Amino acid sequence: MMKKGIYFLLFVPMLTAICCAGQTQDARAENAPEEKKDTTVYRLTMLVAGDLMQHSPQISAARQKDGTYNYDDCFTYVKREIQSADLAIANFEVTLGGPPYKGYPCFSAPDEYLKAIIDAGFDVLTTGNNHCLDTGRKGLERTNMMLDSLHVPHLGTYDNDSARQASYPLLVEKNGFRIALLNFTYATNGLVVKQPNHVNYIDTVEIAADIEKAKTMNPDLIIAIPHWGIEYAMTPNKPDVNLADWLIEKGVDHVIGGHPHVLQPFEWRNPEADNGGTLVAYSLGNFISNQSKPNTGMGSMVKLHFTKKDGRVKLDSCAYALTWCSRPAISRKRNYRIVPAANSDSLLNAADRNLRDADARRARLIFDKHNKNIKEYKF
Repeated sequence: MMKKGIYFLLFVPMLTAICCAGQTQDARAENAPEEKKDTTVYRLTMLVAGDLMQHSPQISAARQKDGTYNYDDCFTYVKREIQSADLAIANFEVTLGGPPYKGYPCFSAPDEYLKAIIDAGFDVLTTGNNHCLDTGRKGLERTNMMLDSLHVPHLGTYDNDSARQASYPLLVEKNGFRIALLNFTYATNGLVVKQPNHVNYIDTVEIAADIEKAKTMNPDLIIAIPHWGIEYAMTPNKPDVNLADWLIEKGVDHVIGGHPHVLQPFEWRNPEADNGGTLVAYSLGNFISNQSKPNTGMGSMVKLHFTKKDGRVKLDSCAYALTWCSRPAISRKRNYRIVPAANSDSLLNAADRNLRDADARRARLIFDKHNKNIKEYKF
């Protein structure tokens, strides 16, 4: 009897304690503050420019008396606009293969060119283009080394498959956004990539796998930057249109292309959609070059404004600005200068203005016919 009584007396307080503990936990749960949702509205402005080329006359124009190179004048009139973007991207269509420096057909630019591009405000550079093998394995690897040494995120070419696996797709985090970037080229001018290097080509099997990998990175945006198209054609060809459609079907949010060295149309598809729709830019043209064929002096920058709230991303607006590359042969200035096409009369002489106006007129005729839901902005 004694043992039973002791057991009962011990059990009652234990039961009471358990019940009280349960009541205390319930009370805490009822009184616990609700987990706050992130109601912050994140904003991101992205700017993408066209081809950064470097022909022999550009190298000569930048050469100083002491043998160094200075490209600051090239970006003076667009620098503020580039730097105003949260994220600025362009196509680096040269190699940094070291001296002797040379232009077309196999580009090898001075290192100072890259430094001026960074100083101008570009944050990310694509290297997957038809000139990425111009100075062979040495040039590809040295270009990557210089970009890495100056802490410039880049994509498109890799020293080896391990480097590609570790950094591609390129994930950029900015202003609360996670952006996965893809870049690939139609060809490399007949030059064959040497092992262990890797160049991203337009291979839909590989691209599909890359898109799926990008999705695992929990991105807010997936943006493809293809190097494609027919040189000097001012409208996209059917394979490019089909590839753009395929990329979007696979999960890419926006497609912004280059290579033709002239402008091609912009399409802002379904801007009324909840996510603000999709931008397809077929070619941004040359940003800077020595090309003199009709339409090659005119380039563009496309600017996209995004917001993110409650985890949902929306393209609020997008527009393009036309730029003009003024060449010393016409301007009689010492160096090449990128100027805003719409507001540059005071910066150009009569010959430059005539060329600019002719290129702008042809570009706007194409845009009036083929652009969809997107307008020009001036800066």
